[in-house]
Amino acid sequence: MLLSDGATSWKTAKAGRAALLIDMEAYFDAAMEAMSRARRRVHLLNWAFEANTLFHPQPGGGGAESDRIGHFLVALAKRPDLEVRILCWRSAMPVAATQHFFPFMDRKAFAGTKVRFVLDGKLPIGACHHQKMIVIDDAIAFCGGGDIGPDRWDTPAHLDDDPRREKTRRDNKCFDSRHEVMGLVDGDAAAALGSLFRDRWRRATGEALQACPPIQDPQWPGKIAPAFADIDVGISRTSAAWRSYPQVREVEALHVASIQAAKACIYMENQYFTSPLIAAELAKRLEEPDGPEVILVSTEHSPSYFDQMTMDRTRLAFIQVLKDADRHGRLRAYSPVTTLGRTIIVHAKLTIIDDGLLRIGSANINNRSMGFDTECDLSLEASGPGSADNRAAITQLRDTLLAHWLGCSHATIAEAIHRLGGVGAALEALRDSGHCRLRPIEPAPLNPLATLIATFHLGDPIGPGDSWRPWKRSRALAAETGRVARLGHSAPAPQASLQPILIEDALMPTHDEKIERLEQDLKDEAAQAEALKKRADRLARQVRPEEPEIDHAPDGGVI
Repeated sequence: MLLSDGATSWKTAKAGRAALLIDMEAYFDAAMEAMSRARRRVHLLNWAFEANTLFHPQPGGGGAESDRIGHFLVALAKRPDLEVRILCWRSAMPVAATQHFFPFMDRKAFAGTKVRFVLDGKLPIGACHHQKMIVIDDAIAFCGGGDIGPDRWDTPAHLDDDPRREKTRRDNKCFDSRHEVMGLVDGDAAAALGSLFRDRWRRATGEALQACPPIQDPQWPGKIAPAFADIDVGISRTSAAWRSYPQVREVEALHVASIQAAKACIYMENQYFTSPLIAAELAKRLEEPDGPEVILVSTEHSPSYFDQMTMDRTRLAFIQVLKDADRHGRLRAYSPVTTLGRTIIVHAKLTIIDDGLLRIGSANINNRSMGFDTECDLSLEASGPGSADNRAAITQLRDTLLAHWLGCSHATIAEAIHRLGGVGAALEALRDSGHCRLRPIEPAPLNPLATLIATFHLGDPIGPGDSWRPWKRSRALAAETGRVARLGHSAPAPQASLQPILIEDALMPTHDEKIERLEQDLKDEAAQAEALKKRADRLARQVRPEEPEIDHAPDGGVI
């Protein structure tokens, strides 16, 4: 098995039922139904949360107030014996500005209600809490990459002009088409996600919540057909070292182990592809004569200017590494578009390894998600006797995703893969026949600025040790490569000039660095104290103007 508690996963538990929800129409509808049937608790964990989000937006961007998630949760919390808690990242102001200042708007929406709304800033400076989940009664749980916001809603059709994506009736501009995936589980797997929420809540508030009492016959959302039965579900996390909390890099460990174990096909959908360590692992498999296919799907360009300047530039270098290693023609990298050729934002974070592992979560394929931000991925593994049905379900879901990209039927893509003997060959054949909504991502020459960004991975730190020191990023990356190698994974150095630094806890500051920082802090404090003293002296002279202003030189003389 790829899932191993304490290494590639935090906890592994059984789910009696599990499903993959493709795009947010299905998620919002199922989440509303599941929460409306809650008996004891509704817990939401999000990167961003906008209380005015409609579960079922209508043409023109409107809808009933009762359909807005804030109004819905306030009404839900009025029920006797039902607790509603929302835990969100206390986002930095520039990020909050891109999401309609949700931290402030949400506080206003839930003020004076029974909904417990908490902003969580307990993490290193520059990092973010990026986990996204809803847990109902510790019995039903959603986990994946979808945030709660008006701009997230879309259908698998990704229509060019869907009036339900209009921003307002006055502004008929639509939100961009967007692709998300969410996992849905019950049983012990849902209870494990409930435990993760309680851990985060205690860290943020100091309040220790007890596990929810067992619920008899929890209600599965009626419109969602379970795709899996009695399957192993693993929870993998990322968390940076902070105060007494240790570093956790299970997300990275599972990616490395999965890539190394793949036999036929590695299929990945992700918002960002920038991690040099993951690029190196994929490149190694592409160099093998009989290695697996590698199929990547990502956004043509990021929606924000900052990400276009940072992540998009670095992705070009990531793709070039894979192109250089693709000696046997098994790499395909695509960006999806609508029927009229408009960009579809790929916000999903999904990986499918052969027919054995389906992974859905919050983690991007970048440095931040491997060791700096707080992440949670949910993995369904079909292994051992009796796993044939679950394996078939994983393959069917992969083909369903490919068909939804191409705009063809599931049967069409499945037949092409069977006939041509590979996913990549099938995709190219169908693209040539007119199913052209997947466009190849080609590496392009980097200008000097883009080269600088890609070299230092600006905006994409490895961990706290290099988060505000990009000049230390190469050393941190080499150290992480060495750490992975010592754990038994054979990741090559992502750049020829980088050799593993075999030191314990290499991503954290060394003793000398800590002393250096302390000395600098003391100097800064002394300088601030001197500046305050001078300001006080000047204020005193304003009261007694007859005293002349005298500045003293360092040697005690007068300037």
